[in-house]
Amino acid sequence: MHLPKLARRARLTRAPLALVTAASLTLGLAACGSDNREEAAAPAATAPAATSAPHQPAAQPTLPDGSRTLLPNHRIVALYGHPSGPALGALGEQNPQEAVERIQRIASYYQPLSDVPVMPAFEIIATVASSEPGPDGNYVNETDPAELVPSIDAITQAGGYALLDIQPGRSSLKELAEQYEDLLKRPDVGLAIDPEWALGPDELPAQQVGHVDAADINEVSDWLAQLTRDNDLPQKALVIHQFQLQMVRNRENLNLDHPELATIIHVDGHGPREDKMFTWDTMRQDLDPRVFVAWKNFYDEDTPMFTPEETMAVTPQPSFISYQ
Repeated sequence: MHLPKLARRARLTRAPLALVTAASLTLGLAACGSDNREEAAAPAATAPAATSAPHQPAAQPTLPDGSRTLLPNHRIVALYGHPSGPALGALGEQNPQEAVERIQRIASYYQPLSDVPVMPAFEIIATVASSEPGPDGNYVNETDPAELVPSIDAITQAGGYALLDIQPGRSSLKELAEQYEDLLKRPDVGLAIDPEWALGPDELPAQQVGHVDAADINEVSDWLAQLTRDNDLPQKALVIHQFQLQMVRNRENLNLDHPELATIIHVDGHGPREDKMFTWDTMRQDLDPRVFVAWKNFYDEDTPMFTPEETMAVTPQPSFISYQ
């Protein structure tokens, strides 16, 4: 399908936001199977006995490696973007299978540097910020979940993880996430939130760096944790992008009492190394120790981009590393 230009990642406040449009898209389904093996009872010595088929409970859903705890038991290395093309990041620069091979290669550079298994991943933009209000007036184009399935299948069938990234516009985080409920019921799919693209009722795109309140995040995290519990799913990643403190208001009020979720602050600093490190240190100020931290390497905006060795030398070591 033809897509108009998609929204580019905004820079720090030194540069203006860049926001363009994407095509509107809708929702698809995912299903999983269960183990129905049967076992016969042994016959009695004096007469044949009726056979029985005791119920075997279905195996618990697991992560691709058979485990149920994502963090801190793994390190995630991801490609970020939209599968429609390269406008939004590295993920769309090739087809899904080639993207899998690319992130597997990158992840392999990190494994010798990591004390836990490195899991390759895709962070897929599911709702794309738009410069136009659209028919529902929310300044967001929602990708049809069916269009995300090939990318999700490609990475998870290769033993990796997928995250669906929400750029909210004027919609609530929970409202948008619910549109992808069937995909989020998969054991190897998590959720990411991008406050940069949030708009207040009187705000327009490209005029400010957006923000959300902790209460907005708590609403969607409560829903995601309940979805995880109800479907007996393994721990899910909940990624929150941030490169300015104001992007997550009242961050100290985040609900971190969900063992079903691994909450991650994704520090999106870019540019010269001193700027990246300043953003890294600033975003971690007063951060609850239960929150994991993530680092992003930008192919174009970083000058120069950190190598895997340099990335892993950052303190603390990031639990999640993405490439855009």
